[in-house]
Amino acid sequence: MTPGPAQDTAQAPCRVLIVDDSALVRRLLARGLAEDPRIVVVGEAADAYSARDLMVAEEPDVLTLDVEMPRMNGLAFLRAVMAHMPTPTIVISSHTRQSRRLTMDALAAGAVDVIAKPEAALGGGFAAQMSDIRARVLAAKGARPARAPSAADRPAPAGAARPQPGDGGQGLICIGCSTGGVEALSRIMPQFPGDAPPILIVQHMPEGFTAPFADRLDATCAVRVAEARDGDRPERGVALIAPGGARHMRLQRVRGGLAVRLEDGPPVNYSRPAVDVLFLSVAEVHGRHVSAAILTGMGRDGAAGLAAIRGAGGRTCVQDEASAVVFGMPGAAIARGAAERVLPLDAVPGFLLAARQERGAG
Repeated sequence: MTPGPAQDTAQAPCRVLIVDDSALVRRLLARGLAEDPRIVVVGEAADAYSARDLMVAEEPDVLTLDVEMPRMNGLAFLRAVMAHMPTPTIVISSHTRQSRRLTMDALAAGAVDVIAKPEAALGGGFAAQMSDIRARVLAAKGARPARAPSAADRPAPAGAARPQPGDGGQGLICIGCSTGGVEALSRIMPQFPGDAPPILIVQHMPEGFTAPFADRLDATCAVRVAEARDGDRPERGVALIAPGGARHMRLQRVRGGLAVRLEDGPPVNYSRPAVDVLFLSVAEVHGRHVSAAILTGMGRDGAAGLAAIRGAGGRTCVQDEASAVVFGMPGAAIARGAAERVLPLDAVPGFLLAARQERGAG
């Protein structure tokens, strides 16, 4: 979920409220954010009740929020914020199992991004991350947080079917997203039927968070959803999500078909895993049999890869600005001529499935 250098979307400074029960974390964040003249920290709160008063008094542009706090946890506070004063919120999360679960709930409730809290703040962890944190705070200023859809709003899951091993001639669906992508994927993935073509997903996320996200999607979808492992074969009725934070995901042709490879390497477009790494590999080995989409996200990751897929004869679309939390990634793809269609979020699954059927008939 890591953006490139942030673009200043408005001349007014970005007003930030920091909510964390640790005085040390609040101090380090406030000091680090203040190094950018485009950011003003308008308040610090140790709990949700103090934060509530500051929200009303200061009307911040961006909220940074710890999900594990005393008195009222960050998730309950976030739900109240989204109901009454929707504000772009970045979750600052630790690596505990409880914190990861609450973070998934917070992203589903409307948080636009998640930053993993350094293991050792006193050892320079925050200092090493501050450039990235500042960029993400600035990008979040222009985000449009979405209220979590009610059960009535969510499309009904399509019927399930038994997954079947894939081969080199079948269709493939690829999806890339970043900021706002957790909510977007949670909305569209239940629309894919259980016998959908293999689906490969890159969602920018810190290490340790994609497995619980995949488990959460799996419980609501007709397709089986899992975190990808090195050597996995794309299968009909299965969606694989690139593990967050550690390695890139590529598609490789092997004897008998295709296989997912997880590889070390430097960040690409300031991201690891990167959408471009997956999309470029897919364009090279599977080209015209692919339909791909770029959803909401900051930066420009995926634009080059989507263009390569379209150039290879694949079908491509991006999420439209009206439904995207952040239009950076879709906008970059449009500017590059990579998008065959620009669609509202709920129309994306239908396009991807229809495109695959058309290719299969061709």
